[in-house]
Amino acid sequence: MQNQTSPLILSFGAADPAGAIGVQADLAVFSALSCTGLAVTTALLIGDSARVEDAQDIDPDWVSDQARVVLEDMTMAAFKVGALTNIEQVAAIAEILSDYPDAPLILDPFSSRLADPADADEAEELLTALRQLLVPQATLLMLSQVELGRLAETWREGADDTMESDVEHLLALGCEFVLVTGTQAGTPQGEAAAPNTLANTLFGADGMISHDAWQHMPGPFLGAGGTLSAAITAFMARGAEVPGAVAAAQEYTVGALAHAHRYGMGKFIPNRFFHMQQALPT
Repeated sequence: MQNQTSPLILSFGAADPAGAIGVQADLAVFSALSCTGLAVTTALLIGDSARVEDAQDIDPDWVSDQARVVLEDMTMAAFKVGALTNIEQVAAIAEILSDYPDAPLILDPFSSRLADPADADEAEELLTALRQLLVPQATLLMLSQVELGRLAETWREGADDTMESDVEHLLALGCEFVLVTGTQAGTPQGEAAAPNTLANTLFGADGMISHDAWQHMPGPFLGAGGTLSAAITAFMARGAEVPGAVAAAQEYTVGALAHAHRYGMGKFIPNRFFHMQQALPT
């Protein structure tokens, strides 16, 4: 018998029966990278590897109580917050995390698998709440270039804003780093990158920190982005600084996608344990 030695990470997210996104996927990544994951469930999904057919939000008080009880018993090395679907949950989680400013928070608030609120005003209010309550607390905010544009619509006044100016706005709110995925790849000399190449671009207080180009894999994949953000969280929980954690997490995610499995008739799901698996005797 011994006390806990691997870093503890608390993940807030949906429970996905297919294990492609949400807390099940996060816990798999944390385990694969020698961390121990704990979960606060924010929604219950009905779905398979192709689609989500329905979702049931968890009452915000239940979300708070799940987290508070665990946090009164254990010390977290890091937090991850995934996609949320209502303002009340955003407020509840933001209040909880404000009590733990010393632990890194990785915020990955978008998911194509979860539908946005049908009402346009409600959708904008949710994005505004994320920007005002959770982004300022984030150590790293991860979102695609398209998602960055959606979030930026909550403050933009003109149409001439650039990705860089949008990132600067988020950093000015208090977020320490922003990782924009799916950006146009280029070389240090400004030349076009190889065909079918996309990049992940990391920004900090001093501007662009890294611009990592990756060969696009055909897929289609389900849970690629969540795998990346969970891996960043795990490497940071183990003590890595943000640039190193992002670099290591990208390498891990590429491997998970290269070894992805199709469990049913839907999309490929990343193999989070690819580097630990060996041929079993027949």
